[in-house]
Amino acid sequence: MGLLGLFTRKPHERAGFALYGAAVGAARQPVFFAEIGVPDTLDGRFDLVSLHTGLLVCRIARDADPRGKDLAQAVFDAMFADMDVNLREMGVGDLSVGKRVKRMWEAFHGRAQAYDTALREGDRSALEGALGRNVWRGAPPAGGAERLAAVAAAADAALARVPFAELVAGRVSFPEVSA
Repeated sequence: MGLLGLFTRKPHERAGFALYGAAVGAARQPVFFAEIGVPDTLDGRFDLVSLHTGLLVCRIARDADPRGKDLAQAVFDAMFADMDVNLREMGVGDLSVGKRVKRMWEAFHGRAQAYDTALREGDRSALEGALGRNVWRGAPPAGGAERLAAVAAAADAALARVPFAELVAGRVSFPEVSA
């Protein structure tokens, strides 16, 4: 690879960052913290970003379009580039960032897989259980896991209706969550 190869964008990089930004925006809705009881902590915020990004990545990866794999990877790459930057901004040392990002990747992968499996099987109880274990570490407030599962199912259904051409263009909207 020549020197100019270092400065070229990967396929779908711009769309990946735009889609990831939409997932982060959806995860930051105040209703999650104020009404549903998601802890307003680093872990709680990570879990909501993981939920929304995981739903998006799984939707993209399921598409029959051959660009799906690369676009899903671009969203994933955007998420973990952001996680790396955030860890560094919080003062995590260079030697620790890689290990932390790896643990975050493993957590994301496990969560996304559990949520996607429950949604594909229509198993609301399994989805609620996975959300309860991950978001609240096993102790959700009354109705919290049920409400978050309903939000996840609605977002998953909305994402399924988004044409792939919109995703490739970096455009997606998540449903607003009402109080």
